[in-house]
Amino acid sequence: MYANSVHMKRRRHDAILELVRSLPLSTQAEVAEALRTSGFEVVQTTVSRDIAELGLVKVRAADGRLVYAPAGSVGHGSPPRLGAAVRRFALSVEAAGALVVLRTPSGYASALAQALDEAALPTVAGTIAGDNTIFVAPRDGTAATALAGELQGHLLEGAA
Repeated sequence: MYANSVHMKRRRHDAILELVRSLPLSTQAEVAEALRTSGFEVVQTTVSRDIAELGLVKVRAADGRLVYAPAGSVGHGSPPRLGAAVRRFALSVEAAGALVVLRTPSGYASALAQALDEAALPTVAGTIAGDNTIFVAPRDGTAATALAGELQGHLLEGAA
C-alpha cells in the first residue's frame, strides 16, 4: 500500500508541474480542479501540501495575474533568465556599503533573489530576501558599486 501511495504522489506531482507550466492557475482551488479534470481525486489540503513540497512560487503572467510556476520561473511559460527577472521585479538597485540593495514590489523579493542565485554570477556570493528588499553580497574582489552597475544594466536592457 505504501509503495502505491508514493507512486500516486509522484504521478500527482508530475501532473501538477505539467499543469502549472501549461495553464495559468492562480489558486489552490484552480490547481485542485485541474487535477480532478486530469483524473486525480484530491482535496485542498493535499494540493496545499503538494504545492509546498514542489516549491511552487507565484509569478506574474503576461496578463498581470499571479499564477503558480515551478521555482525559478520568471513568468508563465518564460525561461528563467536574470535580465528578464530584474526588469520584471526590480524597482531599484543601489550600492549600500559593501552590499547591493534591490527593491521590489511587496512579495517579489524572493522570486528575484532566486533568479539571482540560479544565475550563479561569478560576482555574487549570495542573497538574502525579505518581502520587498534583497541584500546581495558581492564576492571578494567585487565592489558593491560595480555589482550594482551590472544589475542596473539589466533594468536598462531593451530600453530605447
